[in-house]
Amino acid sequence: MYEHYFQCPYCWEEISMLLDPSTNTSYVEDCEVCCNPIQITTDFENMELQSFNAEDIEQ
Repeated sequence: MYEHYFQCPYCWEEISMLLDPSTNTSYVEDCEVCCNPIQITTDFENMELQSFNAEDIEQ
């Protein structure tokens, strides 16, 4: 697993998530501070993080 720190797109607090480098994926996970849903998209190549995107989910 790979721990990645980033800023929540809702509350702007720095949070971290564990990412699995064996898969490239897009999923929703709640912010551990404000509990709003965040769309997470990752891209790994050779087990190294190439891109990471965290976006708010428009309601």
